[in-house]
This record gives sequence, C-alpha cells and structure tokens, in this order.
Amino acid sequence: MADIITIADEPERALDRACQVLAEAEPVAMPTETVYGLAADATNPDAIARIYEIKGRPRFNPLIAHVSNLEMAEAHATFDPLSLKLAKAFWPGPLTLVLPLKPESAIHPLCTAGLSTVGLRWPRGFAGDLIARYGKPLAAPSANTSGRISPTSAEHVAADLGEKLQLILDGGAAGVGVESTIIKVDAQGVHLLRPGGLSVAAIEAEIGQPVLRSEHAAGEAIEAPGMLASHYAPTASVRLNAGTVSRDEVLINFGDQPIAGRDEARAIFELSKTGNLREAAANLFSTMIKADAVGAGRIAFAPVPDQDLGEAINDRIRRAAAPRGEEDSQHG
Repeated sequence: MADIITIADEPERALDRACQVLAEAEPVAMPTETVYGLAADATNPDAIARIYEIKGRPRFNPLIAHVSNLEMAEAHATFDPLSLKLAKAFWPGPLTLVLPLKPESAIHPLCTAGLSTVGLRWPRGFAGDLIARYGKPLAAPSANTSGRISPTSAEHVAADLGEKLQLILDGGAAGVGVESTIIKVDAQGVHLLRPGGLSVAAIEAEIGQPVLRSEHAAGEAIEAPGMLASHYAPTASVRLNAGTVSRDEVLINFGDQPIAGRDEARAIFELSKTGNLREAAANLFSTMIKADAVGAGRIAFAPVPDQDLGEAINDRIRRAAAPRGEEDSQHG
C-alpha cells in the first residue's frame, strides 16, 4: 500500500520523498487545485509508461505536461502572442495551453502521444513547488483508473490506486474540483478543446474575442485529455437533466430543485443547495463517488445551468453518461 504524507504536516519531507520516487521513474499522486494528478517525469519514457500501466490508459491519449513557471514552459513549446497573453493572465491556474512542441524539447513522445504539439499547464500551490524542486516537467493525468471518476482527495486515490503506488501526497480536498480548461490557438482562432476550471467567459474577456467550440470527430487524433466521448464514468449508468427520479435511482441534485419522485429515490446528494456553480464544480467528482457507492443501477442528475463553470460540469456529466464501448470505457 502507498505511503501517504500529509503536506501541511511535513512539507519538506513530502517534497524530498516525492523527488526521490520520481527519480526512480515511478509516479507520485499529487494534489493540484483541479484534481489529484498521477505525476511522473515527462522526459522519461519508463516513467510515462508506468502512468499508462497504472491507469490502464490507451497510449494515443496525450498527457498534459505540468511546469513550474513560464520560463520552463517556453523551453519546451512555442508561444504565439495570444497564448502568451493567456499564460500571463491565468498561470498558475486551471488553464492548459496546447502549443507547438519545440524540436529541442526533452518531453518524450510518449507524453505527447507522438503529436507535434504539447499541452502545458502551470498548477498553483504544492504541485508547482514539487515541479520546481524536481526541475523537469511532470506528466500528470488524473490519479484514477482510466475512464473512471477523477479524484479530488487523497482518500479517493488510495481507494482506487493505493495498491499500485509508492507515494500519495495528501493536500486536502481539491479547491476547483474539475480538470483544467484546455485551449488551443491557431490561424482560425482560439479553440476550446475541453471546458474546465477556468470559465470561457473569463478567457474571452481577457483576449477580446470569442472562443470557438467544436466537437471532436470520430477518427481524428486526440489533441488533449478528456476529449473522448466516454469518460469520468461511475459503475452505475448516468441519466442527464432528470425532471423525475425513480426508486431504483440515486439523485444528484443542484440548487435543491423539486424533482418529481425525489422522496422515492434510493439516495439524494446535492452538488450545491444554493445553486452555486463553483461549489458544485468542487463537489462534482466526490459526489459522484458517493452516489456510485450506494450501489443503485443508475444515477440521475438534475439539470445544471450550462453557463460559466456549468459548462465544465455538464461536459463531465455528458461524458459519464456516454455509451461505454470496449475502447471508450477505459479511457482516462
């Protein structure tokens, strides 16, 4: 079973032990402001292979490389003016930028799935400190079995992957609760590849132009994590925009909506009784885990407004509800 170090109690030991494990080409579960990540040296193919092995993740799905400052990011990728503007405005924070990979970058092709681009993010807090101490970018997908619900606490990681890891770093509950927003800038404009913890409205306000939304087409290369149709899936099936709930379902409500039949539901959980989207985002994955643990055949989600962070919440719910084919059900 993995060792668990509480960062608040032993910050230096946490950094030292994590760097030791990373140098051995083994992943470390680390907290970020979005969700917990399964971090490994992004320049070491053996370390990246261990991520894939532990998660059961298909290798055509690229990993985000996490950096500790803009200088480290610019050593590995070429920034256009708009991407640089976004990085300076929102880093460190829940924004990933997909950028052209520099030929001299040491980030390994296993991290980028062989693409000519790389997704880069500078996380807030301890994760950034760990990357700075280690001195190299860390690939860090969510620290969960591929395709399943993303973890927002050390307890979630331990329950899922604890037998496969050497070290879990406990930083408490993740503050944002959903993964980063992924943006790519090209000649056609600024594209949203995945909604997340930074709202599109905030991005549009910063750059003074609309962010373009487009669906990933079947057969196209995956440009960023979280683009597969089926993702973030609990064991139970998922139903969206429920106006009613049956006695064999668990209800996940939002804003204490008067859903018909709610008194008959197997259990009821609230993302946010007051209808606060930021609170709902922070609670989303932990609530899904609790709802799944009830053991009902289906989870019914009440409607969530599709605005601001609601866009990211609804994206995760739709992917959790998507049909689970032999391939898509295992993707992380």
